[in-house]
Amino acid sequence: MAKQDYYEILGIKRDAKPEEIKKAYRRLARKYHPDVNPGDKASEDRFKLTTEAHDVLSDPKKRKVYDQFGQYSDNLADAAARGATPGGAGRATQGFDFSGFDWGEATPSGGGSSFRDIFADLFSGSAKEQEPPRPQPKRGADIEMPLSLTFEEAIQGLTTNLTVHRSEQCSRCNGAGDIGGPVMVCATCKGSGQVQRAGGRLRFAQECPDCGGTGRRRSPCSLCHGKGVVPKTETVKVRIPAGVETGSRVRIPGKGQGGRLGAPPGDLHIITNVGSHKYFTRKGDNIYVTVPITVPEAALGAKIEVPTVEGKAQLRIPPSTQSGQKFRLKQRGAPSLRNPGARGDQFVEVQITVPKVISEETKEVLRNYSKLNEENPRVEMGLE
Repeated sequence: MAKQDYYEILGIKRDAKPEEIKKAYRRLARKYHPDVNPGDKASEDRFKLTTEAHDVLSDPKKRKVYDQFGQYSDNLADAAARGATPGGAGRATQGFDFSGFDWGEATPSGGGSSFRDIFADLFSGSAKEQEPPRPQPKRGADIEMPLSLTFEEAIQGLTTNLTVHRSEQCSRCNGAGDIGGPVMVCATCKGSGQVQRAGGRLRFAQECPDCGGTGRRRSPCSLCHGKGVVPKTETVKVRIPAGVETGSRVRIPGKGQGGRLGAPPGDLHIITNVGSHKYFTRKGDNIYVTVPITVPEAALGAKIEVPTVEGKAQLRIPPSTQSGQKFRLKQRGAPSLRNPGARGDQFVEVQITVPKVISEETKEVLRNYSKLNEENPRVEMGLE
């Protein structure tokens, strides 16, 4: 039975542009898709025919062969590449001119496809045109994994073991997803090459993950079920460098999802989430802390202990220090990820605490102090 014209199937002119072909296919695919017409064999056959027509006419090389010979197959494309033309002079058979064809290589003894095979493709339909493309080597996907750290762990660094759920290349099919065998209609998409996905109230079509959008596939590997990879749970030793912040990414090469057909695996990316601290605040590589001091320490000056991310340190408070004044401790901040070996600074803000009146003697001392130091800090505001 003669094949129906692909242009007629899609309802387009022979000089239609690629955009017109795509638009016509989408319109017909929505109309005849098996999910839209469940149980309707005629619609299913029409959908397959529409997909076949689009597969050929949307590919410039396949379309050229189809326009030249009136149908398409891989062997026919090979013949056209060797110089075969329809309806010419020379060694013509059934209206095709094979004057440029290498007849020696077309015989069984030449090791290539036989001339009989080519004509079987021309007039009885080729099984090869129904074969899905063979999978290509593909690097494994990366994995992102969150990791919570304390403030101290982020400053000091950490080495820990993490349980990672990843995958590795299937040992049975070596990542191909199948081990050969006959080609059949993809059971996942029912030959359409697309699957429906729901997003809220909307439904949209995506390329079928099992057949790669061809609508056809070989019998899947029994071990990996056509995925090309198998699940693997692995304990991975991870070193978190000193100085990470919330959102820092630590890369562990080769510990992502498995690759296919010998391609390398992806990487594991640790995304850090750092907790807060009771006293310290971090901004970039600098550390900020507020420390209380007494009135005598602020007025007379003193040497006090202050906390740092590495322990205690001595800070000199000069006389007449005001509340809110800041002092810098160089190289006492967080380690720098961008400049290994360098550190930020720590800034200490002092807050003067009001003394507690615990006795009459204390009150008398404060009264005498007030008489001896008759200053008004509100004078600059015009107040008494």
